[in-house]
Order: sequence, then structure tokens, then C-alpha cells
Amino acid sequence: MDVLLLRLDAPLMSFGAVVVDQNHPVWRFPGVAMLTGLLGNALGWDHRDTDRLQSLQDRLRFAARWDAEPELLTDYQTVDLGQDFMIGTGWTTRGRREDRGKGAATTGTHIRYRDHWANGVATIALALDGEGEPGFAALEQALRCPARPLFLGRKPCLPAGPLLLGRRKAEGVRAALAAEPLADIGPRRRPGRIPALWPLDEAQGAQVEERYAPRDWRNNIHRGTERHAVGFLEVTA
Repeated sequence: MDVLLLRLDAPLMSFGAVVVDQNHPVWRFPGVAMLTGLLGNALGWDHRDTDRLQSLQDRLRFAARWDAEPELLTDYQTVDLGQDFMIGTGWTTRGRREDRGKGAATTGTHIRYRDHWANGVATIALALDGEGEPGFAALEQALRCPARPLFLGRKPCLPAGPLLLGRRKAEGVRAALAAEPLADIGPRRRPGRIPALWPLDEAQGAQVEERYAPRDWRNNIHRGTERHAVGFLEVTA
């Protein structure tokens, strides 16, 4: 199997989980929708390319591990949309001004608690099942030369360097991840048993984690669940 290895190294990363009211938690590992959006951005797609994004998500196979254990950071955010200088304002998207609507959410003080992973380094192994767009070579090229700047979950979460480590041959994404040397990050590196996530059909004996991570790209909502194995990898390099 052809596998692409990615290194996620950034001051902050956000693997968004289920949002409840003003609380925005994160998953322990990235989800399939987050990775689909990341890859779609590299390919130059946008949210109107729903069929292509859905097809990519359905074909995506991945495994993930932490080379450097992150710390959970909660960002407290607040804004008073009723202040005079905020009234009648908007923001610019693709050269056009977008104004707020007229609902209750456009006034008053709004509070958000947004979780992030801080100072961690993750390695991702990903592959594509079946046939479709993009092909493996096109995806590799897009990660090597992205069409747009990439971010890891939220737009402020910018990577510290290029994501693509290279292409590998392996029996599966778990095997590729276990064979890949740990990131060269000095004392932050954690040899031995590395916390990881991988597809259920690639190994037995691990715990099963079910997450509300897949996205219905056509209707712009998250729907359904994904099940992965979670456990440890023995990485000695």
C-alpha cells in the first residue's frame, strides 16, 4: 500500500470535537473531516466542492500518533457585539464584505471556551481506498506544493514547517506509522510506547473509540460516527 507520512508540528492545533453551547473541546487525535478539509485546502478545493470532498472523506484511511505529548490549552474568548464600534461592521471574505444577520446572536456579550493542543508534535499516516479523485500522486503533489496556506483545525493554528514527510510502502497505515522514526525534537521526543490511533481492521487487541467526526459535506453538517482502534505503538527509532 502507498502511504503518505505527515508531520504536524505547531504551537497550537485543534482537532475539534462535539460543540456544546459555548464549549469547543478537542479530540485526542484528528478526525476524518478535519483531515479531509486539510487535504481539500491543499488541493485548492472549497466548500462548494461537496461531491469531491465527500468522496475523499469516504476513501480516506489514516493512523495518528503523538511524538511529543501536547498540553491542553483552553482559550477564553469574549466579545460584546452591542458596542457602538461593533454595530454595522463586518469582515471581508474573497474581497467582499460580509455583514452579520439580524438574530439574537448578533448582539450582547458572547463567551467561548475553545480548547487547543499546545506544543505537541504528531505524525499522521494516510492512504486512499478505492478509485476516485484525487489520485494518490495528485494528493502527494498538493501536500508538497499546497494551493493555499494550510492550518491545523482552526485558521490561527499554523504549522511550523511543511507537512509532508514523504511516500512510504507498507502493509497498512498502522505499519507505516510504526516504522517511521520519531520526530527529531530533542528532549521533547518520547521513545517507547507512543499513544496512537489506527483503523480497526489493521490490528487487534486495542480499545475502540467512537467519535462523531464524519461530515456530511453536501448539507454542511456533521453526521454519523467513526470507530478507530486506540492504543500504543512501540517506536524505538
